[in-house]
Amino acid sequence: EKEPFYTSIYKRNFLKSGKSVKINKSTLGIELEVCYKVKRSFFSSKESVTMKNIHRYISHMAPCIEIVGYRQRKKGITSFGDLCSDFGANVKFLIGQKKKYKRINIGNLKTNIFNKKTKQNVNGNTGAVFINPLNSLRFVLNKIRKDKINLDKNFYIFTGSTVGVVPIGKGLYQGKIEKLGSVKAFIK
Repeated sequence: EKEPFYTSIYKRNFLKSGKSVKINKSTLGIELEVCYKVKRSFFSSKESVTMKNIHRYISHMAPCIEIVGYRQRKKGITSFGDLCSDFGANVKFLIGQKKKYKRINIGNLKTNIFNKKTKQNVNGNTGAVFINPLNSLRFVLNKIRKDKINLDKNFYIFTGSTVGVVPIGKGLYQGKIEKLGSVKAFIK
């Protein structure tokens, strides 16, 4: 995707940190993201969301892991076209401990995802996400407003990968985002 977008996530695909996720050949990668919990009062406001007023809509923030794969059932990658054509389905989201939202410079925080079993250690930065995660959130909220979506409840927005898509293996993945905390996923 060239820009942030919104979609629904089934409740069964939204897990707490440390839970197990069984993968298959359609599961391609794991991402470390920043997640925001947005207040339902967002829907009663009519003004455009800016970087100055976005703070009034956020209640919490947290690190999260997204497990991604194909939208269709495929048996792994056989060509470059496979990788490009149908990648990016949300398999599961695992959310770390939520923290009450406070204003921090979210644009340059160090991030890391690590799996001891597969010897993967990937560093990243929150600046890799559509300028920064808060800007990604602003973009999606304005898109929701433009499309006249109304949920009348608090909701989550996951802002994009800080480490890119990391190839997935089995074992315990631990993601850390500076100043936000950590999140874990046991992949089997």
